[in-house]
Amino acid sequence: MEITAVALQEVAENQNVLFTDTVICGNPSIVHRAGSGLVTLRGLTNQCRAQYKVSFGGNIAIPTGGTVEEISIALTIDGEPLGSTLMIETPAAVEEFFNVSRSVYLNIPAGCCKQVGIKNTSGI
Repeated sequence: MEITAVALQEVAENQNVLFTDTVICGNPSIVHRAGSGLVTLRGLTNQCRAQYKVSFGGNIAIPTGGTVEEISIALTIDGEPLGSTLMIETPAAVEEFFNVSRSVYLNIPAGCCKQVGIKNTSGI
């Protein structure tokens, strides 16, 4: 499945990036509601686990009126940031965009579900 959000978003501290468009539909193992920041990965498999590769790429910046400081986002699993996916930038000015990206493999046990998202982990 490929989901996107092309329009500029201001994502508050500890909130998720919202994905508005489904470019490529997935299968019943991947569930997303348009406009939501969460994707449910389901362990629908005859094996002991289902493996997913989750990738994110986007542009981040401090909004107009903000204070220039370090900004960060991370992939979350059930709301908890996954440390290995932390993406950090320190722009020199507001509205100075940086491209960040990460990929990670996730194992979902058979019969279980996990929700993933991209969260603003900055203090701004």
